[in-house]
Amino acid sequence: MEPALIGTRLASAALSPLVKRLLVQEGGGAALTDRPVRLAGLVSFRGEKRTLTERDVRRLAGTLVRESLARPGEPPFPGDEAEAVADALARTLLALGELEMDDVQAVRHGHTELARRLRATPAAQRAAAGLSGDATRFLDSITEWACLHILQFFTQRSSFVARTLVEQSRTQAELIAKLDELILRVPRTDGRDAAFERRYLPYVARRHGSLTIYGIDLHDSPDEWPLDAAYLSLEASAPAGDRQPAPPADRREGPPDDGDRWLRGAGRTHESDAEPVPADQALAAHDRVLLRGVAGSGKTTLVQWLAVSATRTADEAPDGPMAYLHDRVPFVLPLRTLTRHGERLPAPDAFLSAVGCPLTPPEGWADRVLTAGRGLILVDGLDEVPEAERSRTRRWLRDLLGAYGRGNRWLVTSRPSAVRDDWLATDGFTDLTLSPMSRRAVATFVRRWHRAAGADASAYEQPLQDALRGKQDLSALATNPLMCGLICALHRDRRGFLPRGRKALYEAALTMLLTRRDRERDMGAPSGIDLAEAPQIQLVQRLAYWMTLNGRTQMDRSRAESLVVGAIPAVPEAAAAGDPDAVFGHLLHRSGLLRESSPGAVDFVHRTFQDYLAAKAIVDEWHIGVLTRHAADDQWEDVIRMSVAHARPRECAEIFTELLAAADAAPDRATQLRILVVAAAAMEQATEIAPSVREALLSRTAEAIPPRTVQEARALSAAGPLVLDLLPGPEDSGDDDVARMTVVTASLVDSDAAVPFLARYAGHPSVRVRSQLVWAWDRYGHDEYARDVIAAVDPSGLYFTVRNGEQARSLAALAGGRAVHFQGDLPGELITATVRSCAPPAVRISQNPRLTDLACLTGAPAALRDVEIDRCPALTDLSAAGPLTTLLLDDSQLAVVERVPDAQGVQVELRRAAPNLRRVPDLFPSLPFLSVVHLWQDRPVDLTPLAAVDGLRRILLVGDPALFLGADRLADRVSLTVRTPE
Repeated sequence: MEPALIGTRLASAALSPLVKRLLVQEGGGAALTDRPVRLAGLVSFRGEKRTLTERDVRRLAGTLVRESLARPGEPPFPGDEAEAVADALARTLLALGELEMDDVQAVRHGHTELARRLRATPAAQRAAAGLSGDATRFLDSITEWACLHILQFFTQRSSFVARTLVEQSRTQAELIAKLDELILRVPRTDGRDAAFERRYLPYVARRHGSLTIYGIDLHDSPDEWPLDAAYLSLEASAPAGDRQPAPPADRREGPPDDGDRWLRGAGRTHESDAEPVPADQALAAHDRVLLRGVAGSGKTTLVQWLAVSATRTADEAPDGPMAYLHDRVPFVLPLRTLTRHGERLPAPDAFLSAVGCPLTPPEGWADRVLTAGRGLILVDGLDEVPEAERSRTRRWLRDLLGAYGRGNRWLVTSRPSAVRDDWLATDGFTDLTLSPMSRRAVATFVRRWHRAAGADASAYEQPLQDALRGKQDLSALATNPLMCGLICALHRDRRGFLPRGRKALYEAALTMLLTRRDRERDMGAPSGIDLAEAPQIQLVQRLAYWMTLNGRTQMDRSRAESLVVGAIPAVPEAAAAGDPDAVFGHLLHRSGLLRESSPGAVDFVHRTFQDYLAAKAIVDEWHIGVLTRHAADDQWEDVIRMSVAHARPRECAEIFTELLAAADAAPDRATQLRILVVAAAAMEQATEIAPSVREALLSRTAEAIPPRTVQEARALSAAGPLVLDLLPGPEDSGDDDVARMTVVTASLVDSDAAVPFLARYAGHPSVRVRSQLVWAWDRYGHDEYARDVIAAVDPSGLYFTVRNGEQARSLAALAGGRAVHFQGDLPGELITATVRSCAPPAVRISQNPRLTDLACLTGAPAALRDVEIDRCPALTDLSAAGPLTTLLLDDSQLAVVERVPDAQGVQVELRRAAPNLRRVPDLFPSLPFLSVVHLWQDRPVDLTPLAAVDGLRRILLVGDPALFLGADRLADRVSLTVRTPE
């Protein structure tokens, strides 16, 4: 019979009196104890003050059983078992006094568990033995119902509630104490991570917070220069010619019916990286950047600067230009170190150990950082990986991107020709190239160098500044920080006299580092070894040759030592110097050329010295076959040039002849062009070259002109000024594409000789050709280029970019009518003066962290009709610019603007990862015309918010039609046009 049925037949009126008599009643004034009461103390048939005897319990049980049998209906068990059932029930209830349990525990367990424990006592089991099935089920059911009433009785006692609360509090306190102890023994993961980062970030700041600037290690000057003082912000840009300008702007008053008026001018481009930007801001605009730069251009210094900037907290520079890196965790990964043995590139959990970091992070820390999108991954020196291993490096990068691509920022550096232009393009990397140092940057570097070098050097600063401005051959060498540092050091070291040419400059630098360093410091021979320059070069060039031949820029110390020790017997002066191990130690620690970059690893202080000395070793041993076999290898470009510089005239002729033969045997045009360009570029290093050889080289190079692609144009420009004589003039260039590639090539030649050539194209009708001429302005002397090129360029459809005061003054001196683009951290006073002088029809302001409003445009000439603002985070008030024909904003600007001017039309460019137009109705409630340009992301944008713009009559959408959603929700009055870019 089911317990529910038993409960129905066995009324509470029968069970309740039984329970009340079984248990002790709560007396008057009963104290509220703070501890639970054992069941033995609650039953009335135990203890000295018992009010119920065992016989009484049996009588009560018998009465309960008899009443159950006497009720109408089928009896729950046979009547002849009544006495046995009553005895079993009595023994079961009497077992309450035997249970090792208190009232709180009983209530916690519940009536079913209490009944089970009562039935499990030995006395109850003996009493129930031999009962029929029905009698056993009755006994089980009535026991459960009795336990339910017993627990109800417990919970109704006033003292029980107090005891329960006390018990719960005690249990919670014990649990909290145990958890606290556990936390102390095993800290939380996020706590351990934060604690580790408080150690790791200062370590990164210390390790990467200083630079060695060549030549400052003379006299009593420090060996290292603090990065904050040494760092010079350079510019980076997309490869010249890669930018696709938009159609020309029609500058008629009012919007034409076809909507073309709302497309930007041809001087603007479809890519946000078209204009040069500060290299350290590239990762602010792009999550992934492949940065190219020639040897010594500052790639590694930039990596250091980014890493150190990421270690600074928001409190140190809350509004500075590097604030976008706050809360980033930097991982500096020099590939020369990671691939030294050709081993497998590391997974994130091995990043720190692979680069020799002595700190041990918590298990899984790097994975958690990258999964959270907090990482700053700086992969330095792709060109220092052997060409055969670069595909493996790309797979490694792609594996990392596949696992941790979201939210993290990635920078990969390389020499320009190490990989093709699209090598990482499909992985979302923006390809940028470090620009050669402008004259302004060179002057800044020279000033800082002499300031850091101390008072003794100050007298040499101005003469060097004058020489750099007046000597074209010298200024042609000062194009990157490495060469500028060498020139400054040698100029001071030689009391104002400088060698001419690259080879002579390197030779002088070696002399300074190898023989004069310790002597100038009056240190004698601190290592116990005194070697002249020549034997040191003979030994060190063995290492350079081995590294270059094996495609390495770093080697094991043990291997380097064995190479040097093995070569010492062939160098008499070194053999006579004493212990070979001591000779190696001297070269490593005192030569100034080598360093132990990490425990057990040796490399040159700069790759340029390795290339120079490897070339010398090749010429000394006359391993010309090695040169020709590597003629198409980007790692060997400088080695080949320096080999020509080291070679005698007859040897030069043989090198060039072999290079031409290698070009003839090249498997494709790209390889052939690379070899020809390397050979042509090497000609300027030759001290003497036969006219026939020169003619053969130029004629073969001319066959590759004009270049067909930007990559070919970049390669040709490396040949230097001589390529200008091979490029066609505007009258011979044919179609616009040929003219554009010609101008791209010439604008990349690092010589003022390119200016007259570029001036010949100033009148070209193609807007893409003219925009390339405007782009090149910052590469040459501002006044000369403005006078010869900018003044002659047809300004229609172009923005003329101003990045400094010199350009602003040069532009103001020209006739007005040119649209002006103010780029970077320019003061409002400069913008005001330029606008009033130039009377531009359009002004663009970008990447200016300083401006908060457009008061600089107050009182602008009436010619100003169009204003464009983008990437100016503090610029929230645009009201002073109106009224306008067109206001152009990118979505980053749209997100921060609070006040806007009156405008007939607005153009919004969507560049963010999650584009939206939600702010348009609030800012422009009565806007009649809107253009939305969506070319940079593949995520759709919802047009529904535009339905709230009451005055809207026309919308022009530029981009893939599938990326524009919600057009059906716009009012019928709105005319919608969609333009798909070609």
